Amino acid sequence: MAIEAIDDATAAKVLRRLVAHLQHRTDAQNVDLMGLAGFCRNCLGDWLAEASDGTLTRDEGRAAVYGMPYAEWKALHQQPATAEQLRRMDESVAKNAREA
Repeated sequence: MAIEAIDDATAAKVLRRLVAHLQHRTDAQNVDLMGLAGFCRNCLGDWLAEASDGTLTRDEGRAAVYGMPYAEWKALHQQPATAEQLRRMDESVAKNAREA
């Protein structure tokens, strides 16, 4: 089944569950998410803002994903990235460019 065949209400429930999961798992660092999958909470917030057709700003989209302003989440939960984490993130993000 193609994802486009899933109705919007079901897809919205999945997005909300994913966001709730990421809000709970503050130990999952964005740099690690980027290193593994090429996207992170910031990406989800940005995509949310883009999909809103201008009703949400980027900061509002990110706040919806984080459950608080990004700066607050960053101060509470974000750890300094290691050189290895940054290397993996750069490699993963480069794959995004090839797929786009």
